[in-house]
Amino acid sequence: MKKQAKGIIALSALLAAMLGGGYAFMKFLPDEDGNNSGSTQPSLIATEAEGQGTVLVSDGSENAVVKSVRVKNNDGELNVIMKEAPKDDGTAAVYTIEGYEDLNVDTSMISTLVNNANGMQAESLIAGGSSELGKYGLDKPSAEVEMNFESGKTVKFYIGDELPSGSSNYVRVDGSNDVYAVSSSTLANYSKTVKDFISKTILEKPDDENYPIINSLKIERGDIDYDILLEYDKDSEKAHSGGTSASHKMIQPIESYLAIENSTDITNGMFGLSASDIHVLKCTEEDIADAGLKEPFCKVTMDCDNGSKYVLLLGEIFTDDSGSKCSYAMLDGGKVIYTVSPDNAKWLTVQPIDIASRLMITSYVWNITELSVSGGGESAEFVIQPKDPDNIPDNPTADDNLVHMRGEEFDSERYRQFYSFLTGTNAEEFALGKPVPSGEPMATIKYTDSFSGKTMTYEFYDDSVMRALIVVNGESKYYCTKSYVNTLIENIKRIGTGEDYIKNW
Repeated sequence: MKKQAKGIIALSALLAAMLGGGYAFMKFLPDEDGNNSGSTQPSLIATEAEGQGTVLVSDGSENAVVKSVRVKNNDGELNVIMKEAPKDDGTAAVYTIEGYEDLNVDTSMISTLVNNANGMQAESLIAGGSSELGKYGLDKPSAEVEMNFESGKTVKFYIGDELPSGSSNYVRVDGSNDVYAVSSSTLANYSKTVKDFISKTILEKPDDENYPIINSLKIERGDIDYDILLEYDKDSEKAHSGGTSASHKMIQPIESYLAIENSTDITNGMFGLSASDIHVLKCTEEDIADAGLKEPFCKVTMDCDNGSKYVLLLGEIFTDDSGSKCSYAMLDGGKVIYTVSPDNAKWLTVQPIDIASRLMITSYVWNITELSVSGGGESAEFVIQPKDPDNIPDNPTADDNLVHMRGEEFDSERYRQFYSFLTGTNAEEFALGKPVPSGEPMATIKYTDSFSGKTMTYEFYDDSVMRALIVVNGESKYYCTKSYVNTLIENIKRIGTGEDYIKNW
């Protein structure tokens, strides 16, 4: 036999082995002169496995509508039923799980059980009319799926073992012993449990149009002897009100503005809170007690302006088998116990200082009508008023205001620079329960805010080598670095000298 013929036969055998019963078209490449004759360079131009594209599940119509899907696998059984029929405008049908209609199901996950099988196609035919279903795992299939169409037709199929490639599974349709290969990605969700189809979002986040104002959020926790209470600050809606950009203030255990970058997850984090897993579905009182939620370690209560109230119960933090920190969680009155990460449920660990603004003096500069400061044997008293009280601009500047110090006109811009330094007073930690010292303070700041109508007094007391105690309106509240107080005293001395104020400490 000629070498050329032997080569063609060998190549054909190789292709047959590669295609597993499929077939291929070949042509010979032209030689250097553009002629085909005598060429020994066959080229594969198209392949197709036998049975590829065979539709395994259908009711025979072009737009088949699935009424229900029954799935039975190694973990149990579930029945997908239609909740909302498809609409004439093209809106797809909505499905839920029978017996779990009252829970927040993951509709996108459930839809895969309907859509993946409806019109499902084979990758190839493995064996026609097989009498050895056991070798494919189809004598005891890992899943049975029954598709019921609105047309009245029912198609049932079975899922067997994985092919050696790992990317496909053996499948047989009821009524036939033909074994096909179908993509594993198409079949994967038929092996999941009911839990996998329940949404892990504990409380849905409203859309922007329906997002309520959170009037208050209260944290009660077993490891602290006080409650953390945050309330909506109506003044935050108004221009030049001062404060911080956060819409809430801390009321307990101490009154303080909040740092928006740290507090938003606390004030608003219950909306859209996501669990890492579902611990128990349709929980009983015994389940709740076993999860430590009958007397929870942490209780978070959120009151909204639309009348809605939500109470989140959280158990103590524990370490799961993978070494991750977790906590059990549920909405009070709910039917699902979730597993959450403390990184998501930050109420489990938050401390007041974590979310409080470090800025203590936050009044808008031109809201101040009177300001007095003293320290190091020096003092200054300012009176501030607009030049034209009947025509105050929306964004007043130093040029729009008159400042007097001890009855004499003072440079309003220099006053603004000094006040800017005062607003840099940073708290480092809370001084809860600290007695007010009996001695004289190192320095004192007192001002009246015309917008809020409040008069605030800040007294700085020597506490230790490195820090000072800040007493606000007669109550110990914060600690700050003593270097700030020393810088404050030095800047008080510079008010009337014209020297630049010290900005760093």
